Amino acid sequence: MRTSATAEKPGISRRNVLLAGAAAGGLSACGMRAGREFLSTDTHPRGYPTVAAVEEMGRLLEQRTDGRLGIKIYAGGQLGSEQDTLEITVFGGLDLNRVNLAPLNSIEPLTTLPALPFLFRSNEHMRRALDSDIGEEILASLEPHGLIGLCFYDSGDRNFYNTRRPIRTPADMRGLKIRVPNSDLYVSMIRALGADATPMSIAEVYQALVQGVIDGAENNWPSYESGRHFEAARYYSLTRHVIAPEVLVMSKSRWDKLDEADRALVRAAAKESVPYMRGLWDQRVADARTRLLASGIEVNEIEDTAAFAEAMRPVWDRYIMTDQARRIVDAIVAAGEAEG
Repeated sequence: MRTSATAEKPGISRRNVLLAGAAAGGLSACGMRAGREFLSTDTHPRGYPTVAAVEEMGRLLEQRTDGRLGIKIYAGGQLGSEQDTLEITVFGGLDLNRVNLAPLNSIEPLTTLPALPFLFRSNEHMRRALDSDIGEEILASLEPHGLIGLCFYDSGDRNFYNTRRPIRTPADMRGLKIRVPNSDLYVSMIRALGADATPMSIAEVYQALVQGVIDGAENNWPSYESGRHFEAARYYSLTRHVIAPEVLVMSKSRWDKLDEADRALVRAAAKESVPYMRGLWDQRVADARTRLLASGIEVNEIEDTAAFAEAMRPVWDRYIMTDQARRIVDAIVAAGEAEG
């Protein structure tokens, strides 16, 4: 357990410090068995590409250590929300955690950068940029906050969907109530388009759409399908406004207990799980898209994405606050321009 000074970090609540103590004393005691299993959590269910990727990482560790190291995964949100489990991970109650960027934003500002609107030109641009030293720098920024960033996983391109009309221009967004993750960055993006941002858990979105609490949301093809949001919100507009990754992190307190050889094994297995995850992800996107189109939803491309990018440009000014952040963003943009 860390000191009370650590507990005052932004984004860390005293309630979850207590949860961390319970997790460390309970989960770790029954699961680590002299350090043989790393305890991992994911809010996605079994079979989801990120869960399967961590399972593959565990398989590689078991294979390379003759079973000495492995991973036990609590999937499907069994241990709580990403915010709660992230805090438990910081304090050593969990070893590994797959999280969205949003709950990391209040911990480390550099994690907002990959979620800036229209930063990446394509999924390929995102992958190439974050597989490079740029991505490693962002991952490394988590260490002072009690986390070891191991790798990025895909989360696809995010698009708007709603119950009222196709979105073709920024003007079509005005007045719509749009669900967003609990993230100041996402709230800023939606407000920049003249819509009303409504932070909400993903689990609440379907009912909110049906009841008219919100008019729409934004997410990738698989989430739009698996949450059954398409049943209520039939208009899916391909803005591709965000192409942000997800992150696999490890508790630094657990990392510090590993010797150099085991750290190298963990890093290697995590990196090797990335192409495995991407293959599963690409297939899942293709399958979801096929099923959704067959369901009769109305899909439209955006003829002028530059108009959306221009409307959201003030968001960049708000979140690129340091020379380091500017250098990282410039490097990502340059990599996209080189792509042509």
